[in-house]
Amino acid sequence: MRKQKRAAIREMGYDEYEHYLKTRRRRRWIKFAAVVGALVFIFGTFAVVNVFGNRANTKMAESIAAVTKQDALEPVWDAEASHWVFTTDREFKVLQLTDIHIGGGFMSFKKDYMALNAVALMITAERPDLVIVTGDIAYPVPFQSGSFNNLAATKVFASLMQSLGVYWTVALGNHDAEAYSYYTRDKIAEYYASGLDYCLFTRGPADIAGEGNQVIEVRNSQGLITRSFFVFDSHSYTDGDILGVQWKYDNIKQSQVDWYSAEVGKMNAKNAAVLGTLNDADLTAKFSTVKSLAFFHIPLVEMLDAWQEYKNNGSQDTADVKFIYGVAGESKKTVFCGIGEDELFETILELESTQGLFFGHDHLNNFSLEYKGIRMTYSPSIDYLAYFGIQKLGSQRGCTVITSSPNGSWSCKAENYYQDKYWSPDYEKEKVEMQWAN
Repeated sequence: MRKQKRAAIREMGYDEYEHYLKTRRRRRWIKFAAVVGALVFIFGTFAVVNVFGNRANTKMAESIAAVTKQDALEPVWDAEASHWVFTTDREFKVLQLTDIHIGGGFMSFKKDYMALNAVALMITAERPDLVIVTGDIAYPVPFQSGSFNNLAATKVFASLMQSLGVYWTVALGNHDAEAYSYYTRDKIAEYYASGLDYCLFTRGPADIAGEGNQVIEVRNSQGLITRSFFVFDSHSYTDGDILGVQWKYDNIKQSQVDWYSAEVGKMNAKNAAVLGTLNDADLTAKFSTVKSLAFFHIPLVEMLDAWQEYKNNGSQDTADVKFIYGVAGESKKTVFCGIGEDELFETILELESTQGLFFGHDHLNNFSLEYKGIRMTYSPSIDYLAYFGIQKLGSQRGCTVITSSPNGSWSCKAENYYQDKYWSPDYEKEKVEMQWAN
């Protein structure tokens, strides 16, 4: 057929050949326009569906009742320190949530709904003073969510927190702003810092790396800082792994380490001034060095070091590692930390302020261990979306409850979502298998 067609073309006259070329070009443009039109129609339809789907989940989030707490605390902004400050002489409760993974697209609306309900039920039952989300509120991965719009997913979650009326902040995760997302990490941080009710997120000093490096203080009625909470931006991908397919995660930068060290020094000086007026030896012994906890998305490399030391010792404690609770559910290397080195852990040891580190990122890990005297803890995740089939599993889903006492002591405990205490007559939880993925 091709030979016959070429032969017919060679026999054409000039005018006939010109007409043939024009007809062929027109047909090609018609085909191209049809393909483009079909794509515009498909993506336009998806966009419209996504708008209505997110509106439906937002409406559900807005219908959630506010958390009631008789002795609710209200933070005050300390302009000199650039910190939010809670003042109380009672225990202070923090609820750590991680890896919420709101997709915000037509492929994830049902799972988004389940994630929002899980968050609402646990916060309502626990009635924390502060919620710290250690990253990945949004999950704009289109082949799983059906959307690139990370801001839409972020806004749905913010609507829920507005309804609950609980103070909260976030340590940004790698999925909160992907390279292919509509909105950059900078824009997501800008939204969180835009004056949302109950959101305490601050973008942090402009001269240090990352977005959302911040400190939240708890002070007693005497003005002593009894606990501070550091929140770090652990960044995203590095070493050319723009899409994150090689699991090359970044590390805390030296400018952040320097900032952390300076903040501890400032708070120690502040406590020293208060202690000088109190003349109380017991308080001086407890609070001359401010007691703090720190929150990240991506774990420090020391979490991997500690885990490997523990496993290499036949899953028995060593001189440096004490396993406390939980399950390491991730396969392969278990701990997916930054691929480089940083000086944060060494600085933590030197300053003797931070007693515990809290991570997210690895959805199937919920274990807690002590390494060189520092407690390091994975929180159970919320994730219904990112790991294929994870919506059918329940052992890994939950939260971490952290309690800080006015005497300087503290404790933390992993809580599973499928307990009876996280129950509501208005929502029937999904059926899951209480087992681990591997």
